[in-house]
Amino acid sequence: MRIFFREIWQLCLRFRISTVFIVGSSGLLVRLFDVSVRGLRDARSWGDFCVIFDLGLAIPAGMGRAWKRGKVSGGGIVRLWQREVGDLTPHTFKHRVRASEDFVLRLGIHNRLEKHRGCVNTVTFNSEGDILVSGSDDRMVILWDWELGRSKLIFHSGHTNNVFQAKIIPYTDNRSLITCAADGEVRHAQILEGGRVDTKLLAKHEGRAHKLAFDPSSPHIFYSCGEDGLVQHFDLRAQSATPLFTCKSLRGRRCPLLGTVHLNAIAVDPRNSNLFAVAGSDEYSRLYDIRKYNWARLSNVNGPVDCFCPDHLIGDDQVGITGLAFSTCSELLVSYNDELIYLFPKDQGLGSEPGSSGLGSSSSQTTELDTGFKPGPQAYSGHQNCDTVKGVNFFGPSCEYVVSGSDCGRIFIWRKKDGELLRAMEADKHVVNCIEPHPHSTVLASSGIEDDIKLWIPNSSEPLPPVNVEELHHGRRSRRRGLPRNLLRMFIALQSRHRGDQELVDLVLRYANGELRLDDPDNPPPGDCAIS
Repeated sequence: MRIFFREIWQLCLRFRISTVFIVGSSGLLVRLFDVSVRGLRDARSWGDFCVIFDLGLAIPAGMGRAWKRGKVSGGGIVRLWQREVGDLTPHTFKHRVRASEDFVLRLGIHNRLEKHRGCVNTVTFNSEGDILVSGSDDRMVILWDWELGRSKLIFHSGHTNNVFQAKIIPYTDNRSLITCAADGEVRHAQILEGGRVDTKLLAKHEGRAHKLAFDPSSPHIFYSCGEDGLVQHFDLRAQSATPLFTCKSLRGRRCPLLGTVHLNAIAVDPRNSNLFAVAGSDEYSRLYDIRKYNWARLSNVNGPVDCFCPDHLIGDDQVGITGLAFSTCSELLVSYNDELIYLFPKDQGLGSEPGSSGLGSSSSQTTELDTGFKPGPQAYSGHQNCDTVKGVNFFGPSCEYVVSGSDCGRIFIWRKKDGELLRAMEADKHVVNCIEPHPHSTVLASSGIEDDIKLWIPNSSEPLPPVNVEELHHGRRSRRRGLPRNLLRMFIALQSRHRGDQELVDLVLRYANGELRLDDPDNPPPGDCAIS
């Protein structure tokens, strides 16, 4: 609600309020002033009006008791008053404000960062949140002062193909980064005095290396995964990589490389850093325990300790997984291509060998028979995930929201607990691939096919109305479709046979020019991807 300063002054006099919090259009607490002629004059110089998010201070006697009894609306006022009188700790107050749905409904573009000359494939904040790191198809890595909208450092990654991920290693004074890319390499970049950067190769995958995952309990340990199905463990103190295992299909399915699962995503459980999950070109997310690895004999991890998949997708060879994320409660968030996003509590696993029976592990079946009801994962719908490898993430201090990009160029935000779609924000002319939450503030960074990065903060003067799902589904851009499934299979087959980029480009051009009939029996998908 917009309140002009004269009206603020009149309200303060009426209710004998001596001090007021003002929240500006940036969505941040910007001024605390005394109600006086001088205080109002100082505040007026800041702007014509301020936005007050139901926040007040020095509440008159009587009103506080009414708020406690719930007779006065405005949860923000209640929380602020509780903090001031000691009923709410500052830490809890901060978390509740950051988790406010009102802030989510006020998110808008704060700034655009423009330096890259290609699709921006990765955006990540450092642990302090003051630096944003980005990597792009131009093979450059940029460190940004995102609040000022300026680049702090730009350097060549050392990769020969598109950079897929770049992360600052914690506890290194922001001077050490790890990158992975479409050339399959995992590289270590060290920022030296004078801004000079030294990069060196740590390991290489046979195929694209999509993701990295850091051990939150150590500044030295991280993992990588790639389309060759290989998961590698790194310890920077040894300056070498240990291949842990190659992910294989849990069932005897027809797919390239004799059942190898092409891995797109890897994530470490923040509550138990011994556990990590991987996922890729089949329907299962697999959970592994690094403690089961026999370091002395260099034997493989003895398979996953648990697997996750919605019941209706078990046995579906048409789906794959593009993104994973763990919540602070060890819930696993899984984004499927051509399907939905699902949230799995840790007790909804199917066991270590779900393919050995038709319906999952014996423990899951027993639970279902005993109770008569088997709870399914929470689903999040409305977005499109067909064309690219999209990430998925949590948002909020206690992971209150789920965020994802979409083929329609929007950012989707759902309430985690019930899957209700809250926002669908226009963020790219083509596709949004990356959504990165700030570690300490209500801030989002997004990137996609366009060559810029967008920063989002709660800067709208009014909360936006709820999303009209019907209008969203019938919008012009939401009708955009992904590549035909047979064409995608041709891509996978050519990649698995290590064909060059030119052959992939030729395939797309033939399809665009109408020279390739995907349903023509004389033009079947090549190699191992042929459909029987």
